[in-house]
Amino acid sequence: MRPYDIILKKRNGGKLSYDEIKFMVDGYVKGEVPDYQMAAFLMAIYFRHMDEEERAWLTEIMANSGDKIDLSSIPGVKIDKHSTGGVGDKTTLVVGPLVASLGIPVAKMSGRALGHTGGTIDKLESIPGFRTALSEEEFFRNVKEIGIAIVGQTANLVPADKKIYALRDATATVDEVSLIAASIMSKKLAGGADGYVLDVKVGSGAFMKTLEEARELATAMVGIAKAHGKKAVAVLTNMNVPLGRMVGNSLEVLEAIETLKGRGPQDFTELCLNLAAWMCHLAGLGSFEECIKLVEGSLKSGSGLEKFRQMVERQGGDPRVVDKPEDILPIAREVVEFRAWASGYVRAIDTEKIGLASNYLGAGRRTKEDTIDHSVGIEILKKVGDQVQEGEPLALLYVSSKSDVTQATKLLKESYTISETPPEPEPLILDVVR
Repeated sequence: MRPYDIILKKRNGGKLSYDEIKFMVDGYVKGEVPDYQMAAFLMAIYFRHMDEEERAWLTEIMANSGDKIDLSSIPGVKIDKHSTGGVGDKTTLVVGPLVASLGIPVAKMSGRALGHTGGTIDKLESIPGFRTALSEEEFFRNVKEIGIAIVGQTANLVPADKKIYALRDATATVDEVSLIAASIMSKKLAGGADGYVLDVKVGSGAFMKTLEEARELATAMVGIAKAHGKKAVAVLTNMNVPLGRMVGNSLEVLEAIETLKGRGPQDFTELCLNLAAWMCHLAGLGSFEECIKLVEGSLKSGSGLEKFRQMVERQGGDPRVVDKPEDILPIAREVVEFRAWASGYVRAIDTEKIGLASNYLGAGRRTKEDTIDHSVGIEILKKVGDQVQEGEPLALLYVSSKSDVTQATKLLKESYTISETPPEPEPLILDVVR
């Protein structure tokens, strides 16, 4: 086999075999296929795409390129949750404990922030002492004994994806559905769960800007799961506004704890209950409607909050964060108000710019080497549809001495649109692909 022939075949619209895809992916990971030929291969896929079978093969080959987690020793049906990334998306911090409190084991590996979206691991690490790097033995023991553990991804999990994604990022081949779906689902397959609830974000703060694009990605990912004998549901959710009120690591942990106490924002609470119910449904606890009642009961009783406390304590964090989060979390004391320049209604928010503004304060990364400031972030006071008066605060900026407040404020001004008439309300849940 020669890379040239495989590239030519895909360039001309041909269907690749399992062995041809494996030859290219394995060869690239081993250094036998050079960057320039892999880049040409990715560009051929970008323009000619892959069918369902090719996607499933690519995902499997990438998943098998490194370590795989075997969760079979953990009793019960293991359901993972994945979000395609959004602003203010701290759902794992609420959904995981809710689901675990209902007896479904949560053995989760999560990622870090990059670009305008936050990372679950960075948020958890804002809790003093919380460890996201556990030994395999400790990881399994925590899931077996308390039902939940959330850790960072292992270094050798799907090395093919790490290497190929870096090349896609440098060659303008990131936004192709087969490549996106294989990247996400290869990590899910390697994680060892029995099924997946996929939160596919849509809108200005998401990678998928339109419902059509998001539905195509959701269908591709659910198809890959089905091809590998896994259960999957994709929930398409609105990211034209930040999720909840808080953006930034400690602030989002604070909001997650308040939500587990039953005092969370309506949109964030609704999404957490929805995703948790789908996880319970895939685990066999009943119909979706029955599972909604189960997770609502867990939230109301406080059992989800108690499960969060147990996880924090087991992973070395300060459990007092549950009772006095404002005292324990490192939240910046200096607060700058961002005020409305006109009266009217918030007609739109460019949510990606909210995420980028948070980064300029120090809450995110523009490169993988950047250090995160867990204390900074943005509190959204006015969201789409809210009425505002000139001079009234739209948002609060929690800042440190290193924050670029000028640039963050500039982005906030560009993000908000204020008009004389209110916009038509948009639903939070846009579609479900099963």
